[in-house]
Amino acid sequence: MSIHGILGEQTTDYPTEYSPETLYPIARSMGRDVIGWQDDKLTVGVDWWQAFEMSWLNTQGISQVAIARFAIPASSPFIVESKSLKLYLNSINFTEFASWAEVQALIAKDLSACVQAEVNVELFGLDDEQGNEQSGLLIAQPEGVCIDDALANSDEKVALCEHPDASLLSDNEAETSGESMISDSTQPYTFYSNLLRSNCPVTNQPDWGTLAVSITTDKPVNTANILRYILSFRQHNGFHEQCVEQIFADLSRYYEPSTLLVRAWYTRRGGIDINPCRVSDINLLPQPSRLIRQ
Repeated sequence: MSIHGILGEQTTDYPTEYSPETLYPIARSMGRDVIGWQDDKLTVGVDWWQAFEMSWLNTQGISQVAIARFAIPASSPFIVESKSLKLYLNSINFTEFASWAEVQALIAKDLSACVQAEVNVELFGLDDEQGNEQSGLLIAQPEGVCIDDALANSDEKVALCEHPDASLLSDNEAETSGESMISDSTQPYTFYSNLLRSNCPVTNQPDWGTLAVSITTDKPVNTANILRYILSFRQHNGFHEQCVEQIFADLSRYYEPSTLLVRAWYTRRGGIDINPCRVSDINLLPQPSRLIRQ
């Protein structure tokens, strides 16, 4: 998967006038075709984007600042390329608006046109402590058990993989030994890892994130195997959304769960962090939140 053009250039001219044309849509099908799974199973969820460098002018020409959250439905046919979103947000830095509501409405209109679906836009003031707590902007902690030490008692050296390797989920030797096994009765499991890493297909820069999974299955959950699988993404070129959808599809194939939630909180780049979430049922969709690395 690769994207060419101005978005991959080392130097870029940042617009100083309102420029909605800088928004660059990317078809979700690019990633979903690679996954090769049922597309409709990957459309339940949301991509939350949080922008921490929001600014515009009021009618006095005074800079205003805020934190923004954009909720893009997973059913949208397009995502927006992150660098193009940064360019777009910079383009309104010196644009005058009569109210916050006017800013919010304009961004919602432009992003919705870009991804061809309704995008929800929220703006938060920096001093609104109660509002930020309710919105999930205060620092949170992932639920469940951290599996980052699942291989701590092993002498195994984990090799680098060029692409994600779903076969690591069913490592027969590890399963036979009972390594890091969780009960094989049908029940829910909740765990997370801070070791998710992939590369941007546009710039090849590394993307770091925390991955969380909630799953209900009658198969034994081997956390060592899941950690091996997560580490297999370290050299993979994929957008944040595609990586989460790949993990959702691979866990669905192997564990055949009755319920599944996969979400990731990626660290910020260019003042923006991206937080995709996919669920087997829309009723499982959690609230947006922010972790310590964000």
